[in-house]
Amino acid sequence: MNRTVANIPPPRRVAVAKTRDLTPTAVSLVAGEKDRDRDREKKKKGGKRTFKAMNMQRSLTTIGYGQRTTIKEKLAHVESFDQFDLLPVLKEAIAADVLRGMVDIKPTPVQKLAIPALLGQRIGPKMRKRAVAPADAAAAGVVPREEFLLAAETGSGKTLAYLLPAINALKKAEAEDTALQAYNERLEKEKKMHGDEPLSTWIENFEPNPNMARPRVVVLVPTSELVDQVIRAAKSLAHMAKFKARPLSANLDPLKIRNNLYNPMGVDLIVATPHLLASIAESDPYILSRVSYLVIDEADSLLDRSFAPETTAIVDRAMPTLRHLVLCSATIPKRLDNYLAERFPNITRITTPNLHAIPRRVQLGVIDVSRDPYRNNKMLACADAIWSIAKDSSRHDVAPGEVDVKRIMVFVNERETTREVADYLITKGIDAVALHRDSPELRQSEMLASFTSSEPLRIAKTLYTDDSKSGTPGKRHLPNTKVIVATDLASRGIDTLAVRHVVLYDVPHTSIDFIHRLGRAGRMGRRGRGIVLVGRGDRRDIVAEVKESMFMGQALV
Repeated sequence: MNRTVANIPPPRRVAVAKTRDLTPTAVSLVAGEKDRDRDREKKKKGGKRTFKAMNMQRSLTTIGYGQRTTIKEKLAHVESFDQFDLLPVLKEAIAADVLRGMVDIKPTPVQKLAIPALLGQRIGPKMRKRAVAPADAAAAGVVPREEFLLAAETGSGKTLAYLLPAINALKKAEAEDTALQAYNERLEKEKKMHGDEPLSTWIENFEPNPNMARPRVVVLVPTSELVDQVIRAAKSLAHMAKFKARPLSANLDPLKIRNNLYNPMGVDLIVATPHLLASIAESDPYILSRVSYLVIDEADSLLDRSFAPETTAIVDRAMPTLRHLVLCSATIPKRLDNYLAERFPNITRITTPNLHAIPRRVQLGVIDVSRDPYRNNKMLACADAIWSIAKDSSRHDVAPGEVDVKRIMVFVNERETTREVADYLITKGIDAVALHRDSPELRQSEMLASFTSSEPLRIAKTLYTDDSKSGTPGKRHLPNTKVIVATDLASRGIDTLAVRHVVLYDVPHTSIDFIHRLGRAGRMGRRGRGIVLVGRGDRRDIVAEVKESMFMGQALV
């Protein structure tokens, strides 16, 4: 306590001499060069590259390559939807409605793995049903519950992979529900009594359906756009399978929400956001009293801090009657892995061989913003990249005198940047809008409508037009592009089929963000291209390693 001099060893003079006159950014670049030199030396000696930059950003759970090889062997045993133990009406609906127009109807890898597992089939040379739960558990009143984690790359068909088994279980439960069968018989008699009279004129006075406000299947998704997307897939199956699917989202007015949930004809499946459903369940706890199948889509988001309280409250309320709990995600972050190990230690994990790998059909280009002609002006580089894409598109006629309208997504890290970038692009003659959490729910849906449609947009072939709004003749305007500038709000789960080009205005913070953002392009087997703008202070080593991993087809872990 009486010391007057601290015995702290002096800093290394060599390091100080080399870096004392450098800025912090330059110091990090020097360190990066040293790491790369060390990797090159190790590579020359036959060693394995360390991928140091990605190790610093590592936030994904590692899937071993031995495990990936085993999964690939399982996939070889499934070639058709006919091999699944689905009800005949569902198999018919797949070909007639869901995948109508496709020449070669085959399940995707995630569907080959997930559908048999959720149905209780075992994949192998002889596909057979898994053993059922012990009879003593059912006799004791304990509801046997199966828990699954379904993880597959973006755009791989996860929605159909969990909807088919859920609806299959729903229809089987209906066949065993004596109360529902008796209600349907009474309803048919009542219909005959009223003849041609519209159902809406007398159904209010008839007894309510046992499933009114008591759905059996619940699908949770983080945004209203995903609610609309999943409900479209469910209704394409409902046309032939005959069940009632309803959405609950902030895009709907309160009266519509009430009618969807409390319809006298009942509801079998609802797709909802956690905040809305949790608030409804708070006032009417019995809404979740008959849920036997609960799907948490985009689980890495719904079990994060912003959604976790509402999501866990819904799970807890549904737990007494729950028979299937399915968590879906395009990535398995370490925090999600730790949560599952603690909360659901016996969960069955279903992963695809290419999990955490960006598809090789998506190419990645890099623009160095620090060089001429941009001189660290990222906005100028972004506008220039969009104009280059549009010019290339204008050279290829899809019909005589017509070209495709390119739909491009620009991703930024900060919400405030979306408006700044969108406004700048507009000044450069580009049709751009900003999308972030402060945007109204209905406005978000309107923005994404043309980006989620598979229908092509075409215009007359022209590149430069007069901007009539500004009244400036001859001002450059780009008619054959639509651009959304967004944060990660638009990178999770939304099926952006029309998007072939993604611009990463900011270098993503983690490999998870890389996967989700680049996953907006090249969905469902289509080719896509990503462009990342690298400026002063950005981690060039991370971008280089992501690009190399994509080229080699490796996972970003």
